[in-house]
Amino acid sequence: MSTEMSGMTTGARPDGVRLQKVLAQAGVASRRAAEELIAAGRVSVDGKIVREMGRRVDPETAVVHVDGARIVLRDDLVHLALNKPRGILSTMSDDRGRPCVGDLVVERGIVDEHFDGAPRARLFHVGRLDAETEGLLLLTNDGELGHRLMHPSFEVEKTYLAEVMGQVPHGLGRRLRDGVDLEDGLVTVHSFKLVDSTPGRSLVELVIHEGRKHVVRRLLDEVGFPVQRLVRTAIGDVRLGDQRPGRFRPLTQQEVGSLYRSVGM
Repeated sequence: MSTEMSGMTTGARPDGVRLQKVLAQAGVASRRAAEELIAAGRVSVDGKIVREMGRRVDPETAVVHVDGARIVLRDDLVHLALNKPRGILSTMSDDRGRPCVGDLVVERGIVDEHFDGAPRARLFHVGRLDAETEGLLLLTNDGELGHRLMHPSFEVEKTYLAEVMGQVPHGLGRRLRDGVDLEDGLVTVHSFKLVDSTPGRSLVELVIHEGRKHVVRRLLDEVGFPVQRLVRTAIGDVRLGDQRPGRFRPLTQQEVGSLYRSVGM
């Protein structure tokens, strides 16, 4: 008997939840609009387009995409953006008592707000920013997503604004794109542009795939432009925007979907 005849296609289960209800509960669309998405062939479950309205899925195990974007169905998964202030360590705790991201999680009530006292996978930060670097830091309890976002093979773009000493010459962007040798290997910049310039100071934007320690600071120092201030403004399609320092916000479905897509999930 085929899997379709037995009603046990991947991701489906007789006692599961109707797909249109799952999409509505995930905030994708109203149930009626979700039915229209399904009928139009814009929804897939475990890699296969689904058009039937009676399809039931297990929200704990089914992998659902709408228009190619992953939809998070599990209500225990947390995806947050933090604007990390300067002077805060990118750790969840510090045995020397220095201020860290974990302190902000407690101070802002993130644990209580998102976990409701129930046992959940621990919240952790995705990658690091050194203490003096500000800006976007992602926090999640989705271990596989976090691992892939940090793994260099997926080449997730990170965007930085750097204030540097001196007037940046026109040829610097090409030099950075061609690659600069550091003590731990060659570093290349995906894109580079001059944002602003005043006497003795320049503001530049860099997009890199690298995640090595202090890589932006070391890179700019190597080419003769020491960093005075550094802010990460984006990771993939997730942008810092006007989010205030020290504040958290939940990622939107679109942002979460873009992160999953960027790492092949």
